[in-house]
Amino acid sequence: MITIKEITSKETFIVRQPVLRAGKPIESCIFEGDDLDTTHHFGLFVNKELIGIISLFQKINTIFAEQNQAQIRGMAVLETHQKMGFGEALVKHCETYCNANKVDLIWFNARTAAVGFYQKLNYQPLGESFDIKDVGEHYLMFKKL
Repeated sequence: MITIKEITSKETFIVRQPVLRAGKPIESCIFEGDDLDTTHHFGLFVNKELIGIISLFQKINTIFAEQNQAQIRGMAVLETHQKMGFGEALVKHCETYCNANKVDLIWFNARTAAVGFYQKLNYQPLGESFDIKDVGEHYLMFKKL
């Protein structure tokens, strides 16, 4: 049985660390704004086991004209469960949440390896790749809702 529900920022660490911060201290899993009232963390559970996460931040990127924006951060699925549609389910859950809350645009910084995944969900890269210190090469991606 698959369930997606809101979780705390600390609950994301069990997936954030091995997938996004492998070999780094647990403190590297803490993102600025994680515990704001406007930030929402969603966990995907298979048979009550947390296997995927996504975080949604209310954050404006001034490159875009839209007034109501959300930033996706920390999207991750445990390696044993990747390429099974769980990541897509998490992104679509965020889109549904954003539509219900009148968000006009979702944006995020995608790792180079994930760009193709997001393009299949109709997100578009914008500009050149850039490096995020200690994390790697990324592209700015977005989708108007």
